[in-house]
Formats: sequence, structure tokens, C-alpha cells
Amino acid sequence: MHGILLDLDGVLYVGDEAVPGAADAIAWLRGQEIPHLFLTNTSSRPRAAIVDKLARFGVEARAEQILTPAAAAAAWLQDSDVGRPALFVPEATASEFADLDPLPADEGKGAGCVVVGDLGHGWDFETLNRAFRLLMGEPRPVLVALGMTRYWRAADGLQLDAGAFVRALEFASGATAVVMGKPDPGFYDRAVQRLGVPKSEVVMVGDDIRSDIDGAQQAGLAGVLVRTGKYTDADLRSEVVPQSVLDSIADLPDWWSERHTG
Repeated sequence: MHGILLDLDGVLYVGDEAVPGAADAIAWLRGQEIPHLFLTNTSSRPRAAIVDKLARFGVEARAEQILTPAAAAAAWLQDSDVGRPALFVPEATASEFADLDPLPADEGKGAGCVVVGDLGHGWDFETLNRAFRLLMGEPRPVLVALGMTRYWRAADGLQLDAGAFVRALEFASGATAVVMGKPDPGFYDRAVQRLGVPKSEVVMVGDDIRSDIDGAQQAGLAGVLVRTGKYTDADLRSEVVPQSVLDSIADLPDWWSERHTG
């Protein structure tokens, strides 16, 4: 292994609490000059806000070291020229799409694409139905999913993520989403390209047995599961087999060193 992709929520922090030892582990990666990139399905905040959050936990990162579905989607839409996007994302995340002239929030037609992210408590029947009606317009808009994560662990328990709402819209409209986050292989490919390391030499570290571990393996990467965040013991009884399992990100330096000296 010569490069590392790191999930954020559930690996470096859980909600608003840092995982013990996370800052030291990332500082060790920087000190060893090991190529690494932060890879997240978070679509509730822009990269600048993620940089600030990591800084509060003592983790140094730059915006260009973070690949989010919103950033990937905005670049793809710019290149594809599919038309004006209708955004179903938090207001802060919408800033990533400002140059694409998004539809007003109350507009019911004219979308070239419908972008769905982690809207959280912003979802209600009227909002979901507006997305559905836009998708049924002619010509049919493109459905763009900012990740297909099923759920995440908040301070008060598990919460639905964007994937659940994307699946509902696919079922109702007959559309097939273009996925811009984990576990889509293309998202992992974009991350590996930024890392500048052959994918056979890259490991993904995450807490989600499906999006992080299975997604990475399907894309040709190795997957290391951490026992933090949304991890449960049932993950180890699934058909997905991680290359390694660590108690937390704090164990990464020792695991890496053993692989390179053993």
C-alpha cells in the first residue's frame, strides 16, 4: 500500500465528537508524507465547512484534499451541460452549484437535472413530490445522487441518508440515478486520480461495510474497516470481507508500519 483514502464521519469523528487518536494518526500520515485524501459522502456542508470542522478536532486539511459528491457533481454538470439543476440539498451545499444557475426552490418545471443530497429534516412530502414531478417533466431531467449512503449515526441515533430518498425517486419516476458518491466506482476512480497512486496500491479506511469497504473493493482498492461510527459486529458476518479490521483510526500508524516492515 502506498496511498490512503479516509472516510470522515464515523472514522475521524462521530457527529460532533472526535474519535480519540484521530488527529495524531493524520499528523503521522503527514509526517511520513504518505499520500492521502479525505473521501466523504457528506452533502450537508461545503468543503470549506468540512475544513473548519476538521480543524476544531486538530486535523489539518485543505479543501483540495477533500472529495465530496457536491464538488464532483458540480464539475460533471459543468462538463455535461445538461441544463439548470433543481437542488435538493442544504443551503450551504448549494453554494457549490452557484455557477450553474439553479432553479428557484419553488419552481416546478424546467429542470435539466435533479440533484439529491442529504437534505435531512428538510424532507417532507411536498419536497419529495416536487422532486418527483420535476423528474417526470419532458424532456426527462437527469437524476443526480450525491452519494447512495443508506444511513448514518447522529448523536441521537441512526438517521436516513440521501440513498433512501434517491431510491424512492428512482422507483416512482423510473429514472436511474447518476451517482457522484460512494459506493460508485467512478467516485473512487476520481479519488485515486487525485491521489496519484495506482489503485492496486490504495486502501480505503471506513466504517461502512457497504459504501466504504465493498464499494472500494468493487473499484479495485483494498478496504480497511474501523470499529467506530456505524460499525456493528454484524458487519463481520456479511459476505463483504475487509482486508483488515482496526479498533479505530488511532491504530492506522501501527497497522501501516507493520505492513511495510514485516
